Amino acid sequence: MVPDSAQLRSFVGDALEWHRSGAEEPLLRLIRSRHSGVPHDVAAAYATLATRTGALLDAIERGRLALPAAERDGVLRFVQRARRIRATPPETHDSALRELIAQTFELPSFALENSPNDEDPEHDRGVVELAQPAEPERPQGVAAWQRHFSASALNAYAECARKWFFRYACAAIEDPGSSASAYGTALHLALEDFHGDFPRPAGRDEAAMRRRIRECVTWAFERNRYGFETLVEFELQVRRAQRTAQRYVDWLLAQERDAPFEVLGREVAANVDLDGRTFVGFIDRLDQDQRSGGIGVVDYKTGSIAMSAAEYTEKVRRFRDFQLPFYYWARTSVGDRVTKLVLIPLKDALLDVRPIVLEVAARRGAPSRDRGAASGAIGIDELERSRARMIELSDRLASGEIRDFEPTEDATACTYCSYATACPRRPPSEARRFGS
Repeated sequence: MVPDSAQLRSFVGDALEWHRSGAEEPLLRLIRSRHSGVPHDVAAAYATLATRTGALLDAIERGRLALPAAERDGVLRFVQRARRIRATPPETHDSALRELIAQTFELPSFALENSPNDEDPEHDRGVVELAQPAEPERPQGVAAWQRHFSASALNAYAECARKWFFRYACAAIEDPGSSASAYGTALHLALEDFHGDFPRPAGRDEAAMRRRIRECVTWAFERNRYGFETLVEFELQVRRAQRTAQRYVDWLLAQERDAPFEVLGREVAANVDLDGRTFVGFIDRLDQDQRSGGIGVVDYKTGSIAMSAAEYTEKVRRFRDFQLPFYYWARTSVGDRVTKLVLIPLKDALLDVRPIVLEVAARRGAPSRDRGAASGAIGIDELERSRARMIELSDRLASGEIRDFEPTEDATACTYCSYATACPRRPPSEARRFGS
């Protein structure tokens, strides 16, 4: 049996389910399959976007992601094929529908084969044909990465090169997600909708703001209900998000009094060319300071982040985080005067919202005496070093000369890694390292 036959049958089965039900879940499995004709990273990005919008094909046709021409043609071709399958009359027999699926997606003929029938007299299980020994392959580098890059991809490489290898070079299948990721997706969506109604938070609108954000959270979590395993977990996370959202409004009102701002954009595409390498992403929010006119880049964080401006700045200096530097260069490239980079922690509903704010300065200044302060500064020279490092890493990954992706030496990076069980070279855990 050809090893790929099981994956092909699974693909055809998902296409059959999509034809019968029109549900999003089999469609998301289809686009993430290697047989969809869509590159893995593009498929994963659109699948993530679809968890927020609930309409994968519409998101593709509206061009929600900025893609190179070849990849854009690939996803549009997938839409045409999927709609053709869906439009097939419901009374079509399964055998005919399977043939149509194989023809539409240009699948090999063995995609339609059935499992061997033990009762079939023509199926001879006693004959074994020996294959000729294969010549050993000459060692060579991993295939060059020729697609676009993102800050999250470089962050993964900086955290653990082997993790990048599994996720991007191998296109390995990850787990379906956790309640933490579903929580983050839903809360991001809620805030995106909320600021569509309140781009300029104001004290006079407090009651309306609190009412609207409750509605946005309720709606967003309903759209992402399937990401939680149990009803109890879903209800608990909704309550947590509602408390966090009210603390977020508290912060907005305080910010409006101290430094009024206007939300200029939500889920803004961040696309930039760095020395011939294309980087793409989305910025959670763009603000404009009403006094100075400067642009603030805002990123929501529902997971663990740096606890102070000094801690985050140190991660940037050590090339362990490229998110905000990438956003800075993406917006600068279109003419924005970016004066502020902001991380907003939204993980703990019991704590006040305390953003990490980095004011952009001409040069790196002296370290702050208060290492725990939430506000600090980052020099343009430091952002330029980060930019140079992004170009260096992307050139390395696109070179095709890397033969080995070394695992991290930090055991904590393996704790929530989707590939930990498949990684034979991961570092020993802290509990065993000094054990007797």
